[in-house]
Amino acid sequence: MNLNWPLMENNITQKDVNTLIAFLKKMPRLTQSGNVLAFEKEWSDWLGVRYSVFVNSGASANLITIAALKHLYGDGEIIVPPLTWVSDIAAVLQNGFRPVFVDINPRNLCMDDQQVIDRLNSETRAVFITYVQGFNGLSRRLLQALAQKNIPLIEDVCESHGATFEGKKLGSFGLISNFSFYFAHHMSTIEGGMACTNNESIYETLRILRSHGMAREAASDAVKQQYIKNNPDLSPDFIFAYPAYNVRNTEMGAVLGRSQLKRLQENNVKRNKNFRLFLEKLDSDKFRTDFDLDGSSNYAFNLVLKRSDPDFRDKVEAAMRDARVEFRRGSSGGGNQLRQPYLKGIIAAKEYEKYPQVEHIHFYGYYIGNYPDLEEEKILALCNLLNAL
Repeated sequence: MNLNWPLMENNITQKDVNTLIAFLKKMPRLTQSGNVLAFEKEWSDWLGVRYSVFVNSGASANLITIAALKHLYGDGEIIVPPLTWVSDIAAVLQNGFRPVFVDINPRNLCMDDQQVIDRLNSETRAVFITYVQGFNGLSRRLLQALAQKNIPLIEDVCESHGATFEGKKLGSFGLISNFSFYFAHHMSTIEGGMACTNNESIYETLRILRSHGMAREAASDAVKQQYIKNNPDLSPDFIFAYPAYNVRNTEMGAVLGRSQLKRLQENNVKRNKNFRLFLEKLDSDKFRTDFDLDGSSNYAFNLVLKRSDPDFRDKVEAAMRDARVEFRRGSSGGGNQLRQPYLKGIIAAKEYEKYPQVEHIHFYGYYIGNYPDLEEEKILALCNLLNAL
């Protein structure tokens, strides 16, 4: 059997390419300008927030988000998941915060909300939740606990565009949220990301951090004038408010983003239908099929073995390779981040053993590509192949 099933296919369409070609034929400015501003506005309207800042990757959105938190709120701890992309934890470390880990809920692969609540203390500066591969990880009790303690929620929605909680889009609940437009995600600007907020002060800080820390990048004239007033010995064009970065995106990325956003919701419906069919046809005696799909928006198929069985795992991997089905073991970010070398010396040796749920995903969990034009016949064929093992 040859299913020829890559992780992603046709995420940038001929229509997107034609739109970009038409733009380039006008010989326009290519560095960030009017299309970037327009994409930010359209994205904010779609998400339901006041402000968005377009950057060159979801990782850069993570970085300037935690940097803004550092400059505005000071040092302390940030609660993070062990199942996430490396850039979430890297941003925490690079900005001098202490990461505090909690295990995941196996039904949504996000942080166990009760464990998060149990770890909140006077040193907690934020909870940085990752909505893994389209699942919602919010709960009313978590939001209430954070509100009572005045602890901000930071949302990593890089893998979950369009997912909801109580009918409201994820990414509109927290103080700041992050999105990725990498090629393999729900929509793509080739490389790209967005940092979103309803807080005007944070918005201005994110804009400044995006572009070398230059005060002139603020949207508010009042903010610019205050920096000029406080620094009379400096040229108004070159006041660097923070030791920051250059993580700007381009007009070309924004043109692609504006084109893709128009069909995002339609594509999400197709992906969700695909995933539900996949779970419905899988053998629930061999694989986990009881994921919490309420509000989910999955760009990948989650394949998790029900039992910790290395021999069966090897058979599953061999069968998918033979059928040319591309997969990634460990699901989001390759599994348990606590096993990664960059955390050696930062956390205790064998700390990863204390997190059994993510440990199971690390060794027995996979993701497989899920894209809008994936044929139903392929989904059924893969389920039949896996169920026969």
